[in-house]
Amino acid sequence: MPTEIQLTDEVNIIIVMLVGIAVFISFGIGFAKGKKRKHKEENQGEAQVRRILTEYCRKYTAHALNNVTLQYGDGTTQIDHILISQNGILVIETKHYTGWIFANENQKQWTQVVFKVKSKFLNPIFQNLKHVRATQQLLDFLPKGEIISLVVFTGDAEFKTEVLDGVIHVNQLLSFIDAMMLGSISENRVQFSVGRLECKRLELTGKTDIEHHAYLNQKFGETDDYPI
Repeated sequence: MPTEIQLTDEVNIIIVMLVGIAVFISFGIGFAKGKKRKHKEENQGEAQVRRILTEYCRKYTAHALNNVTLQYGDGTTQIDHILISQNGILVIETKHYTGWIFANENQKQWTQVVFKVKSKFLNPIFQNLKHVRATQQLLDFLPKGEIISLVVFTGDAEFKTEVLDGVIHVNQLLSFIDAMMLGSISENRVQFSVGRLECKRLELTGKTDIEHHAYLNQKFGETDDYPI
């Protein structure tokens, strides 16, 4: 028969195990909620940019494509927004962040600081470079200089380093577009560019997103911050 001391030890072990399980479950739930919250914020930022582009296209001869997935290299790449007009092709990467941002155009990672907590994220200029190249590959009848990379930050993030070329806050988006007066693309080329991209983009479905993220997981491993 087990003694009273043995029973007490067993009870303590069970309590420790239950506490450990509870902590693990709580961590898992918190992690899942955090990923969901980040996903919601990213979509919120993209929706804000999409509304601005849509309003612009109502007033001017321009076309906006959103959430464009293209075949590129050995896999796929997803582009948040492409604005097509006679003034140029704008390939937009949207980032929704808060806190302070420390950025250097030549560094692979930038730093976000929120309440003294630092976190790294991939340089979105590098990230958008592949998007631009994928677009150039399809629109090879246009000079490369007419396809422009732009990183748009939404949210209340504040840059603590110098302002970088091709990186703006969403409040500056319309003025940036208005200043982009290349004006060298004919209306026929604009229409052809829209048609080529619409024809080549993958279907806008959950299946496309799943397959794209499966490719990223296979190539880069499980992460919330992919380089493409």
